[in-house]
This record gives sequence, structure tokens and C-alpha cells, in this order.
Amino acid sequence: MNPSSFMRNFLLLLVLFIASCTGMQTATQSGDLSSNRWNSAQAPAWYNPSEFDTLTVVTWNLEHFVDGHDNPYINHPRENNPGEGLAERRRLLAQALSRLDADIVVFQEVESAPYVQEMAQTDFEELGYRLVTAFESNDWYMNVVIMSRVPLRLTYSYGNVYTFRREEEGETEYQNFTNNRMLSAEVAVNEDFHFLLTGVHLKAGRGEGNARWRMGQIEVLRDHYSMILDQYPDARILLAGDLNIIPGDPEFDLILGENTDVRFVDPFQGVNAFTIPADNPTRQLDHILPNDKMMRDYIPGSGRVAYPFSPDSMRAISDHLPVLMKFNTIR
Repeated sequence: MNPSSFMRNFLLLLVLFIASCTGMQTATQSGDLSSNRWNSAQAPAWYNPSEFDTLTVVTWNLEHFVDGHDNPYINHPRENNPGEGLAERRRLLAQALSRLDADIVVFQEVESAPYVQEMAQTDFEELGYRLVTAFESNDWYMNVVIMSRVPLRLTYSYGNVYTFRREEEGETEYQNFTNNRMLSAEVAVNEDFHFLLTGVHLKAGRGEGNARWRMGQIEVLRDHYSMILDQYPDARILLAGDLNIIPGDPEFDLILGENTDVRFVDPFQGVNAFTIPADNPTRQLDHILPNDKMMRDYIPGSGRVAYPFSPDSMRAISDHLPVLMKFNTIR
């Protein structure tokens, strides 16, 4: 080996040794998600990351929040029947969102992304929600919609995936007609803070059959998270929505994943954080659950069930109460 080759190899080994000693991370080892380092994916001109040293996330089931326009492809009598109180509900919703001042809102039981976008542009434009995304059902009128002030990147749909439904006479049946109510979006707050946000509205109903249906939905989410964490071990993940699960249910324990590689944390553990019915809540169905990586950024004590108005006024908007949490985005 000539001296110059020896020197190059020596310097390469020295760099690798120093990197291992100092804990230097590659993109794969860090919390980066797939699109964060793409040169083709840039922050929009209107966005200023310096305004977001903290991030507030809200989840809220708006209970049958539809417009009066008929969608010819949805055959359901309630699809274009919002009721006489729609204008008042929209007015109260706009005021409530102003008081919540969330940077990202995950809605459930709203008709569509275009409907939310229209409200964001006419009812509460001053709140600055520029991005709205969803994967609406082809044959159902209540969906999960994400509304955001901060940039969103890749968005994932689970709507075409078949998951466990039930077993009858030794036969296993699978379904995909509730799975469009689960979607994930990569959120890019700044160069160092980005995460995967999953908004969900899981199968409703008590009993073992509905519980196993939900567990099938949860298992596909956990498989996706496992794939992401295999590639990006420090990836932050946040699950938010109407889970139709109360703490202590087997499905809830499945989400938390204690003693697994995909672990979530309940910031409300041991606290009664009831969310339904809005005027006299007795159960918690609505949750925001950070994974163990994102829990490092949770602002202690920030999680709460929110009451922007009196219980009666909250019930006029929805039978569910919103849940709010805050996270530090700068370490």
C-alpha cells in the first residue's frame, strides 16, 4: 500500500471512530422522517418556523358536522341534513377555535376537507389555518380531517387496507370500510422538530366484537409505526382522535404497547379526563397519545380537556369535548 492510500484509510477510520465516540447520528439514526431531508420538499413562503417554539395540538369530534349540499355519491339521508342549528354551531365553533388557539386540529365526524377549508377561509380566516387534508370515504359522510398552521409533508391513508372484522363459524372476515377514518401526516415544524401525526376515529360500540374490530385497526397502525421506527429509531409519533376506547380497555393497552418497541404514553394516566357527553362528561373516548420519543417534548401539565365555553354551549357544538396538548419544538 502506498503512503497516500494508507493516509486516506487512516483518516477514514479516524472519522468513523470520532463519530462513534461523539454519538454522531446519520439521517437514518435520527428522528428524521422520510421527506424531511428532501430538497424537493420545502416550507411554504408564508410559513415562519420561528413563530412556533411550542406546538399546540387539539382533537375534537364535532358530531355529525355536515353542510347542506347534497353529495350525489353518498346515499344517506343525513349527509345533506345538518339541522336548523348549523349557523349557530359554526359561529360557536369559530369562537371556540379562537380560544383554543391550536396549531393543528384533528377533527372527527366532519363531512370533508373542502367543508373544513371553506370554514377556515370564511368563519375563522384570521386563525391562519392554511392546510387541510383528509381521505374521505367513498360511501360515508363523516370523516377525519386534519387542519394545520404548520407544514405537512407526506400523508398516508389506511383506507384500502383490510383489517380484522370478526370470526364466524371458524371463518375470519376482514373489512376496510372504516379504515379511511385513519390517516397519518408528516408534520415539519422546523429543521429539528418533525413528527408523524395520526388522526383516527376508530370503530364505535362496546362488546367483544367491536373491541376486536378496533384492535385490527390498531394493529395496522402499529405495524406502520414499527416500519417507521425501524428506519428512524428516534421518530416522534402522535396519535390523536376519538378512539372509542376508555383507559384500561384491552385496545388501549394494545396502543400503549408496554414492553414493545412501539411504545405510547398517556399523559392523563390516573386522571379523570372525561370528554363525553359535553355537558356532563362521564367517559373519556378522545385521546392524544405521544410515543415515548415525542413524550420528551411534552410540556408537563399542558394536557387538558378544554372548555372554551359553558357546558351548555359546548353541547350545542358537539357531544364531545376537545382535548388539547402542547409540545416544545426547540430543545
